[in-house]
Amino acid sequence: MNNIFDFDEKLIILSEQAESDCDEQFAWIDRVCEYNSQKVLKAFIDNRVSETCLKGTTGYGYGDCGRDTIDKVYAQAFGCEDALVRHTFVNGTHALSTGLFGVLRAGDTMLAATGKPYDTLEEVIGIRGEKGNGSLIDFGVKYEQADLLPSGEPDYEAISKKSEYAKVCYIQRSRGYSLRPSLSIEVIAKIVDTAKKANPDIIVMVDNCYGEFVEKMEPTSVGADLIIGSLIKNPGGAIASTGGYIAGKADLVNKCADRLTCVGMGKEIGCTLGQSREMFLGFFMAPQVVASAVKTSVFACRLFEKLGFETLPKSHETRTDIIASVLLKNPENLVAFCQGIQAGSPVDSYVTPEAWDMPGYDSKVIMAAGAFTMGASIELSADAPLREPYAAWLQGGITYPTGKLGVMVAAQKMLEKNLINID
Repeated sequence: MNNIFDFDEKLIILSEQAESDCDEQFAWIDRVCEYNSQKVLKAFIDNRVSETCLKGTTGYGYGDCGRDTIDKVYAQAFGCEDALVRHTFVNGTHALSTGLFGVLRAGDTMLAATGKPYDTLEEVIGIRGEKGNGSLIDFGVKYEQADLLPSGEPDYEAISKKSEYAKVCYIQRSRGYSLRPSLSIEVIAKIVDTAKKANPDIIVMVDNCYGEFVEKMEPTSVGADLIIGSLIKNPGGAIASTGGYIAGKADLVNKCADRLTCVGMGKEIGCTLGQSREMFLGFFMAPQVVASAVKTSVFACRLFEKLGFETLPKSHETRTDIIASVLLKNPENLVAFCQGIQAGSPVDSYVTPEAWDMPGYDSKVIMAAGAFTMGASIELSADAPLREPYAAWLQGGITYPTGKLGVMVAAQKMLEKNLINID
């Protein structure tokens, strides 16, 4: 490779070996990308996306054809009845909260089927934080949890038993700040089947963040009733600057829309303020951008395996989301790795990230995110709570060549600090 970054020659050789080891995984990723690109293009064509759809509206947003059409495009590409795609979702947690409050009522039970949910959802549910702040539990919703087995696999027996009296079976596809495996579509299908056999009326809701377009199908294709995610992750394709989506069964999507706006108006209002073009273009680009992020993740795992670190998943394992965990053994390695990722970013590369008390988290968090869109984890980024097992959660990379370089800069920075050794 051209050594513009002045990498250590041993690191270059090691990275070339790591990249060569990834050939089989890269070929699979390209096949998935091509299939998903076909789905997206067909959805654009079938729903007659026009230049008019790319324009924005103001005020109430009545008759906004872009807003209504992008809902149809998402629904078709994700294999479901309807979707709610809005720039007014401030993040993935907001979209998930809207979904939960949209379908749950006082006296209902929410079952978390994949163990404790992601940190930022704990206060939404009411299992952390002050009482009386408006959580689901404050509004009379009951909470149950089916913990994962020691292997990290779902406890299907517990899911079956607890689904009998639950209104919602909630599935988190990605690992969050844990070391359990992310969930494949095959595993999600089994959870759906288990819950619905126990209770045919149960609503299966999937936190789909980080998983869109990594496989050929989405959870709605295997029986999930709702999937929810953020546009500054996979489906925004690094173009959408904000927003989120809820997709699935039409009646449930409409209930969520009533929660986002107000009862009786739902999906019919909400101006787009010039955001439509970004959301359309981002979704069109998403399969390719996701493929680049997955390749970056696979390469990073292989390189750091060669440097003596454990990774989850391992580099040869089939991916089900864009996240990889690199177990860095101690806080010095963890901080240096994240600072290296920041140094290899296109924006704010000169900034040195430090751990801080980030809202919604119960421990200090260090975040490397030199991104064009603040917090966009489809762009190369790394974050971690400063606690054992001192793992960095790496995600993103909107082009594979720059994603690869960012990972190599992180390794180079650790090498310069004598935290790693290349024999």
